[in-house]
Amino acid sequence: MAAELTEKYVASTIDHAILKPELTWDDVDRELDVAAEWGVFSVCVRPGDVAHAVERLAGTGVAVGTVIGFPHGTTSTAAKAAELRQAKADGAVEFDMVVNIGALRGGDDERVLADIRGVVAAAEGSVTKVILETSLLDDEQIARGARLTEQGGATFVKTSTGFAGGGATVPHVELMKANVTTTQVKASGGVRGLEAAAAMIAAGATRLGTSASATILGELRAREAGEATTGAEDSSSY
Repeated sequence: MAAELTEKYVASTIDHAILKPELTWDDVDRELDVAAEWGVFSVCVRPGDVAHAVERLAGTGVAVGTVIGFPHGTTSTAAKAAELRQAKADGAVEFDMVVNIGALRGGDDERVLADIRGVVAAAEGSVTKVILETSLLDDEQIARGARLTEQGGATFVKTSTGFAGGGATVPHVELMKANVTTTQVKASGGVRGLEAAAAMIAAGATRLGTSASATILGELRAREAGEATTGAEDSSSY
């Protein structure tokens, strides 16, 4: 599958994650510059970094997204909506909310659905993604979470925060994809190289959350350069 991917296409699927709590603004700036250099689709930054990221990335074509209720999903719907509205005012255009994990595990679908709908309503048409935190869920809960995400009107259902001891897996991406019709799937957590990225795309993910954008795209660039060199050598033999 990796052989069919191009650097341009894979870059267009990447939300470059800049979310670690220990990052200084100098660290954030370095990661924002990586995102701009490689031309990824967007960055996903901490809520307090949104305005700065928007300013630094102005003119690069890289969108700015952020997280809502991160990483545990236990804040109230009203708090999540308020956090989203502030981030939107600061310039964010995409919003990755963490589902109420305990409610999902406990089978309280009405509460989960109301939480998703409240955040989607606050987004007022902007792209929303619902993080299920698949490492804490069984297959039935993942499938049900994906269906609730679609019912709630979110744009994407997403695997993981990357902060719960597990990340995206191919079976989980496939399971989520099988349980939605129009909602897209974002694979996030542990996508650290080209092989993993290609596997997630093959499984049905149309967006990747990763802090390893340079590694993934660097592998593709090197492969494409090698193919170009091989092609030139082959043509010169005729």
